[in-house]
Amino acid sequence: MTQMESTAKPKGQPKKLMLIRFGRMGTLGWFEHNETQVPHTKTHAIIKTSRGLELGRIVGQGNYRSGLFRSTPEQVAEYFGPTELGQPVITEMGSFVRFATHEDIREQEHLELSAVAEAKTCEKFTHEMNLPMKIVDAEHLFGGERIVIYFTSEGRVDFRELVKRLAKEYQTRIELRQIGSRDEARLIGDYETCGQECCCKRYLKILAPVNMRMAKLQKATLDPSKISGHCGRLKCCLRYEDDTYQELREKLPKKNVVVSTPQGTGHVVDVQILTQLVVVQSENGERQGWPLEEIRVLDNSSAPASEIGEGGAAKNPPVTEREIEELEQAESEVENTSRQDTLQRENFEPTQRTAETDSNPGDSSSAREGQDVPRSNEQGQQQNRDNSDRGGQRKKKFRRRFHNRNDRSYPNTGGPKPNPPQTPGA
Repeated sequence: MTQMESTAKPKGQPKKLMLIRFGRMGTLGWFEHNETQVPHTKTHAIIKTSRGLELGRIVGQGNYRSGLFRSTPEQVAEYFGPTELGQPVITEMGSFVRFATHEDIREQEHLELSAVAEAKTCEKFTHEMNLPMKIVDAEHLFGGERIVIYFTSEGRVDFRELVKRLAKEYQTRIELRQIGSRDEARLIGDYETCGQECCCKRYLKILAPVNMRMAKLQKATLDPSKISGHCGRLKCCLRYEDDTYQELREKLPKKNVVVSTPQGTGHVVDVQILTQLVVVQSENGERQGWPLEEIRVLDNSSAPASEIGEGGAAKNPPVTEREIEELEQAESEVENTSRQDTLQRENFEPTQRTAETDSNPGDSSSAREGQDVPRSNEQGQQQNRDNSDRGGQRKKKFRRRFHNRNDRSYPNTGGPKPNPPQTPGA
């Protein structure tokens, strides 16, 4: 048996992957390895990435068993959760080289000190060349293949001459990367007003947008110096509880909605989202806070609280079978009346049959039983008008009873109206 055959992996055996965080931006990546045991303590490793040889830190040390990561990459991605921007959290793939030694860690510390000097040199060159850019930080890779310099600028900058001068100075590959203000805070930020390290520096990798609506909903002060972080923008923590605040806000009535309290009626002037209190102003101008469970939202038709929906709108009352039958009957009568009007407009005069006993049997002009007698034009029009009036009165009577039962008024409650019967001839 050759050495290649002895070291070959059996078919069907899963690849051993190691989750490692590396770089100044704290990038996460999967790295294939052949180690049988992974230390359960804080351990650094030398890895090979697309940028070169780097020093990273192993993530989830207690999640390894016989060198295998217990969770699959799909489960890890589900743990971090989907991002609104559609960007994956784990973006890098590479290979594991070896576990880092004390000499490797000391070498990395020397490279970090040299990166500070390299950033100052780059800043000096930018001033000499009058380039509109601000140097934020520099990163010297462990293998020495590349120096990455991070900068901010309001627009695009032509830094080709700057790259040439830096490459001539350090005899290595130079990479300049433009970043935003939030990424700048991730690199140089330390502690926030809450006493904790900046979230973007500690664990946040996908910076989702934050807007002023979240600050207003959480009743936070609108002072920019208090709601802004190191980056000068709204704090990322405003987004953490936004879904909870929205859910609690939907349960509360809106302002100027008439409500009933144990001490009488009034209208809502303010609400407290977290405590679920409603501030109600009575008719005499007195204001008092009431828990949400002790108030009942009213409208012009005084709908009970059990039939009040979100925002104080009344829910649709149930329709009984009898009301449905009456509605169908009214629609049928209106349809018959409309059909007769249509025939009348088409100059077609329907005929009617005589009764079994004529009112004037001696009259020779009267028709015999079973014969059709044409009606006059005036008689037909009068009968059509009578039928239309009767059908319209029944329809109006039913609609008044249907819409106003239990003294409820649909236009005032904002609820959906039942579709009125459509006239076929219209």
